[in-house]
Amino acid sequence: MAEAPNVVFHAYADSGVLITGGTSGVGLASAIQFAHAGVRRIGLVGRNAERGEQARQAVLAACPEASVYFIQGDANVLEQAQRAVAEAYEKLGSIDVLLNSTIDMSRYTPEPLINLSAADIGPTMMSVVLAPMHMSCLVLPYMKQRRGGVILNVASDAAKVPTPGETILGAAMAAITVFSRTLAMEAKRFGVRVNCLTPSLIGGTTTAAHVQKGGFSAKLFAQVESMASLGVCSPDDLAAMIVFLGGPQAGKITGQVISVNGGISAG
Repeated sequence: MAEAPNVVFHAYADSGVLITGGTSGVGLASAIQFAHAGVRRIGLVGRNAERGEQARQAVLAACPEASVYFIQGDANVLEQAQRAVAEAYEKLGSIDVLLNSTIDMSRYTPEPLINLSAADIGPTMMSVVLAPMHMSCLVLPYMKQRRGGVILNVASDAAKVPTPGETILGAAMAAITVFSRTLAMEAKRFGVRVNCLTPSLIGGTTTAAHVQKGGFSAKLFAQVESMASLGVCSPDDLAAMIVFLGGPQAGKITGQVISVNGGISAG
């Protein structure tokens, strides 16, 4: 029997958590719940400085004793992702948990492929897949050095369930899920766990408001909402699973793609 790697499980009180897309939605809800769980070093990566400071203050309001840093940058741009990770490591001292929650559906409206321009395909794909891939690649060496860590990527159930209007988005989300599962296989030798969450509709977010405002998209997501027998998920619902997966209590879970969607895809 092969020996288990010399894995280090860091308690939350000793962990540094970096959240890409941490200034709103699932990312911000997760930052607050990480603070409640005992994390005292949190970095929030986002593009907008004003929103970043508001998010930082929201986490501090929930846990005044935490050290919370906003790090400005667009992780889709490699040079900015590199600067963000370097700054985060300097401020946090370690990156034990990386959460990539960067998908902004407010820039994308589900439409059948016949209604799309071929020129939109590349930008849509890259705006979804690059950030989690950049950040995972840049943070992994730090985790390897510490012989432990957790990478969590947020994708969508569009990766699993073919959905009209989400041909391109579904392909991009599938790329994130396969990336996460493959990275889990590669990184387990370093004691690094990688998992992926695939929500569907997340209530109370700008994305939900955007996709439900009218047209084909509104009809599609009205049907989706009707399938959530346990209720439409909120950012806090996703955050609860994220905090569990990031901690030592989930120390044997890796390579999983987990739907948190109120029962939408239970069948």
